Amino acid sequence: MEKSPIRVLLIDDNENDYVLTHDWLSECQIITCELEWVDNYQAAQAAIAQAQHDIYIVDYRLGLDSGLELIREAVNDGCKAPVILLTGQGDREIDLQAIQAGAADYLEKGLLNAPLLERAIRYAIERKDTEKQIKQQAALLDIAKDAIFVQNLAGQILFWNQAAELLYGWEKAAAIGKKTHELWQETNLQLLNTALEDLKKNHYWEGELNQKTKTGKNIIVESRWTLVNEFGEQTESILVVNTEITEKKQLEAQFLRAQRLESIGTLASGIAHDLNNVLAPILMTAQLLESQIQDERSLRLLPILISNAKRGANLVKQVLSFTRGLEGDRTLLQLRHLILEVQQIIKETFPKSIEVATKILPNLWTVSADATQIHQVLMNLCVNARDAMPNGGILQIAAENFFIDENYARMNLDAKVGSYVMVTVTDTGSGISPEILDRIFEPFFTTKEINQGTGLGLSTVLGIIKSHGGFINVTTEIAKGSQFKIYLPAQEAKETLEEIEAESPLGNGELILVVDDEDAIRNITKTSLESHNYKAITASDGIEAIALYAEYQSEISLVLTDMVMPSMDGLTTIRTLQKINPGVKIIAVSGLATSDKVSAAHNIGIQAFLAKPYTASQLLQTISRVNQF
Repeated sequence: MEKSPIRVLLIDDNENDYVLTHDWLSECQIITCELEWVDNYQAAQAAIAQAQHDIYIVDYRLGLDSGLELIREAVNDGCKAPVILLTGQGDREIDLQAIQAGAADYLEKGLLNAPLLERAIRYAIERKDTEKQIKQQAALLDIAKDAIFVQNLAGQILFWNQAAELLYGWEKAAAIGKKTHELWQETNLQLLNTALEDLKKNHYWEGELNQKTKTGKNIIVESRWTLVNEFGEQTESILVVNTEITEKKQLEAQFLRAQRLESIGTLASGIAHDLNNVLAPILMTAQLLESQIQDERSLRLLPILISNAKRGANLVKQVLSFTRGLEGDRTLLQLRHLILEVQQIIKETFPKSIEVATKILPNLWTVSADATQIHQVLMNLCVNARDAMPNGGILQIAAENFFIDENYARMNLDAKVGSYVMVTVTDTGSGISPEILDRIFEPFFTTKEINQGTGLGLSTVLGIIKSHGGFINVTTEIAKGSQFKIYLPAQEAKETLEEIEAESPLGNGELILVVDDEDAIRNITKTSLESHNYKAITASDGIEAIALYAEYQSEISLVLTDMVMPSMDGLTTIRTLQKINPGVKIIAVSGLATSDKVSAAHNIGIQAFLAKPYTASQLLQTISRVNQF
């Protein structure tokens, strides 16, 4: 396809120059031109304004007017076509002024000929087309969401797109010419040096960089570098494409932390189950001996044994609370009362150098929660805050209503859209270092001295809050303090008050079937029941239990069965007993009192659930309550 001729407008007040230029253009070998001519400034203004030409050739002198001034005016008015300035004789100063005004080239009339004019026209148009193409490409780069910029090997910025402006907070005009270390801070300079070395060897590098922007925001970018041979006047430069992945990395960290905690939880729950089976007979035996021994020295020692057995049981409960979430008694609570109670306790027990304050907003929503467990959460956080302020400081507990929208929920794996009560515990202590922040909720992880902490405090806090359908956020700064924000799902109903449970009466000779694979638990449970006016027979597994129940069905008033046993587990045993007698009364027992186990037991129709280790009093009260059904 034949190309259209190049439309040339000559602006010159000398007709002889027009004739000469016409002859030269007719001799062109590569391009074809159509020449028009105007001989004064005003006619030139009108012609340029119509934008009908591909290139303008302007004489420096237009009578009393200046061709240089015409070029400046045309460029300022938005002229897109290239302009070539003609001068009568070579003047370096005029040539520089022409380029600064916006001319594509300058030619001296005395040296001009047909080939030189053709080459100047062709190069001017090609250069203009190239500039137009670059601007179009730059406009496309500005549409991109990735930060794209070009820097020379010394780190000086040569190109800067709009996404880079948004990411780093520097406008294009301010960024161009600056070095990268002036625009943002790299947190790993060694990685940066390695990246530059790899780039020079392979002409490409890709990796993740941690940076701090102009506003002090810490970001993570996925960075891709390409070595470019020519960019502008630079022989070598680096094209950088940075994609911000801060939010993605935060979600990945939350997911990995959740997986790690789940694995630890599975191991810990198995250990906790076995420990409960060990502690249950110790606790019940000690309580039984307490009511039977008269020796004064033994009576002094037994409370120590009971107390330490209970401490061990509480420790196991903390592990279970962390791993799967213990199912406690839930009531509608107004957290204001709990916070004020905790404030009173810590004011009386914490050092006077620690200032304690509360900030509870009015009309606080209620939550469905176990008051004891939430009390434990607040105390654990306050004790940690105290330990972080050995020289004193400020401890504040705040509570407010908080609504989580879809955007917030998307930023946090554990959050769901809805209303929450947010409790914030803030201290002005030593803070938590970034190296251990991801591990603070792991069980048995502690930075305290030996014998000063079990490492279960925060893991218990996390387990309790998760079991209540909530979540925790932590912010901290070294030497400035930490802030723990607890989010609990809010309820619309008003709070309910706890009822005080009455003491259970002794038995009336009823026969209880005790089913457990642990000899010690079977024997001490049987002894405890018989000591309180019950009769008891025992079975070591589900199969033996079914055989005994079939034989003594008419005499057995209640079955007390473990949920985890060899040969036949508790659920299968319960279902089989219910087939024999749909009205059988059953209390399920387990050393692993997770919410799913409790739910599974209640779903098949048991009357009550007891978590190991239980005291004799808890056992008797539960039996008394079930027998009243």
